[in-house]
Amino acid sequence: MKPYFMFLPIPVLLLTSCGNEPARRAVQPRTPPVAVTIAAVSTGDWPVSYEATGTVRARTTATISSKVMGYVQQVSVQVGDHVRQGQPLITLDARDLDVSLRRAEAGRAEVQSAIPELENATAAAKANLDLAQATFKRMEELAAKKSISNQELDEASARLKAAQANYEMTRSRRTQLNSKMAGVEQEVNAAGIMRDYAKLAAPFSGVVITKTVEPGNLATPGVPLLTIEQDGLYRLEASVDESKLASVRVGQAVEVVIEASDRKLNARVSEIVPSVDSASRSYIVKLDLPAAPQLRTGMFGRAVFPLGMEKVVAVPVAALMERGQLQSVFVVEDGVAHTRLVTTGRRTKDGVEVLSGLNPGERIVAPLSPGLLDGARVEVRQ
Repeated sequence: MKPYFMFLPIPVLLLTSCGNEPARRAVQPRTPPVAVTIAAVSTGDWPVSYEATGTVRARTTATISSKVMGYVQQVSVQVGDHVRQGQPLITLDARDLDVSLRRAEAGRAEVQSAIPELENATAAAKANLDLAQATFKRMEELAAKKSISNQELDEASARLKAAQANYEMTRSRRTQLNSKMAGVEQEVNAAGIMRDYAKLAAPFSGVVITKTVEPGNLATPGVPLLTIEQDGLYRLEASVDESKLASVRVGQAVEVVIEASDRKLNARVSEIVPSVDSASRSYIVKLDLPAAPQLRTGMFGRAVFPLGMEKVVAVPVAALMERGQLQSVFVVEDGVAHTRLVTTGRRTKDGVEVLSGLNPGERIVAPLSPGLLDGARVEVRQ
């Protein structure tokens, strides 16, 4: 039995299909508009700032080294120890310095022993001088009365001159002895100071940050042994581009962000290093930081220098939609919300700077409404 096929003209099929489409559209309900709140895009004055990176360092740092050569006998501190001003840190072997001190003290004792003898000699010379003066005075009176010869008067005058010379000589010897005594006192003081150099003490209260010495090492003058930084007083040394030199001044208030603690500190410019690095074309600005327990030498920080104000286009933070690296807002035109990609810049607590994608006067949805899609009809509510 042969099969039979029925063929319909193509226009009939098309008419049948097109005839069902209006009925299908009529059955589907229209999506109700989404209630939204809108905000107008406007410009505002935003502060302009320059950000410079830097390193936290102590305001006062001391490198402890010896002034004399000697073997280290004792090290009383370790890295991280807090020390107070005048606290002993390192003790050197000072036996040779003790010998020098005792030698100087022996010289002083020798000079002191000669003082009583010289004082007695001076007193005797003064007594002889007084006697010679009295004798010469009586001889002059007798000579005036022609009671003695000229020879006797001359002999009395000679004895007076000899007594005078002897007294002046003893006084000169006492002056020399006083000068020698002052010299040996200086030697004793110098020897005592040298011996005190064998005990190295903390110049101020702080914390030990480096130690390169152990007992038994030979300490030589000028070689660092310990490094101490004053605890609690820090500053940020920031590298600032030379083009911003005119915008930075001593005493200027600057906001500093410490990355490790994620804290913002109010700092003040204390010093501007006048020289510029020829390689980086930057100079160092030192900013005093307030006391903070979390600060440590070597931390990374950012200093934000205010430069003035500028006009920017900004939108509320609640109007921004972020998906990965894409940022967008809903722009309302003729009662329909359209997605608009934007490029953003700086942010504040309530606003976001828009670098491109929006123009002042346009209306955007703020805040975002749940379920709002691109192309959806919206109803603006007051």
